[in-house]
Amino acid sequence: MKFPKRRNQRELSPADDSIAEYGHDAVPGDPEKSRWERSWPTIACGAGLFSDGYLNGVIGQVNTILKQLYGTAYTSSSAQSNVTAITFAGTVVGQLFFGYVSDHYSRKWALMASTILLIIFTALSAGSYGAGGSLGGMLAALTAWRFLLGIGIGGEYPAGSVACAESTGELKSGHRNRWFIMFTNVQIDAGTILSSLVPMILVLICSENHLRLVWRLSLGLGVVPPLSLLYLRAKLDEPEEFKKESMKNTTTPWLLVLKFYWLRLSVVAFIWFIYDFSAYSFSIYSTQWISVILGDDTSLWKSFGWGTLVNAFYLPGAIAGAYISDWIGPRRALYTFVFLQGCVGFLMAGLYGILAKKENIAGFVVIYGIFLSLGEAGPGDNIGLVASKTSATAIRGQYYAIAAASGKLGAFIGTYVFPIIQKRAPGGAESTRGGQDPFFVSSSLCLFSAALAFFALPHIGQDTITSEDVRFRAYLERRGWDTGRLGTKEFQRRGSGESDEAVGSEEPRV
Repeated sequence: MKFPKRRNQRELSPADDSIAEYGHDAVPGDPEKSRWERSWPTIACGAGLFSDGYLNGVIGQVNTILKQLYGTAYTSSSAQSNVTAITFAGTVVGQLFFGYVSDHYSRKWALMASTILLIIFTALSAGSYGAGGSLGGMLAALTAWRFLLGIGIGGEYPAGSVACAESTGELKSGHRNRWFIMFTNVQIDAGTILSSLVPMILVLICSENHLRLVWRLSLGLGVVPPLSLLYLRAKLDEPEEFKKESMKNTTTPWLLVLKFYWLRLSVVAFIWFIYDFSAYSFSIYSTQWISVILGDDTSLWKSFGWGTLVNAFYLPGAIAGAYISDWIGPRRALYTFVFLQGCVGFLMAGLYGILAKKENIAGFVVIYGIFLSLGEAGPGDNIGLVASKTSATAIRGQYYAIAAASGKLGAFIGTYVFPIIQKRAPGGAESTRGGQDPFFVSSSLCLFSAALAFFALPHIGQDTITSEDVRFRAYLERRGWDTGRLGTKEFQRRGSGESDEAVGSEEPRV
């Protein structure tokens, strides 16, 4: 398969010329719908990723609290790594499972199932308890609930993000990328900010004498976001693109799909792997780094406060990147900002010996924040957008799931690898090299991602979802596959009824 020739943002691909042939509208929004009616499905589908940002981020603060509460009994056990990393393993399982479900059964009900899982296992995580009050039992329970919670988080990606991308077709052309990003990646970043802000406030309220209450409340408050979306998601209908292009009622021609998409999917998945390898690891361990710089005599709430400030740098990059993605296109935005992130990362590694001092903590936070912000404006905003718009609707859930699962696999590996990189650095984890080496590794990967995106990703326009469906249909027909089997039964009946009506209305020929 060859990648499409790169074009200017406003230039249409050849497939766009054939859209009308298959009954698609390049701007499918219903003019009779109000702005809210066109927008709320995008909000309901995408905003659940707030839970990913909060629940994955808050475990970093919980990890710091557990270290303070239980000391070496916690840090010398495997629980420290398991508690922080196990959610990623569950998320991979959830992404792959719900990717299949969302393509072969329903986008809506895959979303509802993942929402319910989030509510149940977030609550159970907060109430983790060991038999007889044992620490080992409590940590084992927390690890188990966090794994199952990850399955629920995983469902938000192929079901929520894919349905969100398909729902943006109802929105005004030229604004679709930004609203997809606003209700996916920006939600993750908002959740990440609150994941350090909430524990900070709770420490101030409860004091450091009641840290057991703080970490349980910090986890337990994670049930609020999915509960707030439950009603809106219950009202959702299946996206129109899914109704037209689904393969839920036929056998997927996997060999044809793999021949058509294997190279593109490999590129998208590898870029996501690299980004999450660094991004999630930095997010989880940033609080620990700040604590090391501030020293042991600094109160916990101040450490969390500086962590909140660091996480706040995610947001301006993500919001600015949402608009830039519409202006210059996702591919160009991705490789530009990830290249700049790599440059700043090398700068930070070089200056780490100066920045990693208590009197220079503000400088550390600002430069580190710029590093994070550039990452969000580039791959953070755009890799999910690329994954959701570079495949046909019929297999989009599974395509997206594989790419996103690759990212979480990178995050899972990163949470284990980063501590090893620090510990094996000359001088150990708390030395200057222990802080520099992760930035050297991450920055090198950023530059590699930029090159990969520049040379291997296709152009993505405002109507790429529709034109990609047309391109995939044409490919299937050239290979002799009957595209009349595409679509839900409701859509097929509707199409059949319209055909019969057209035949019946023809005048007899003389």
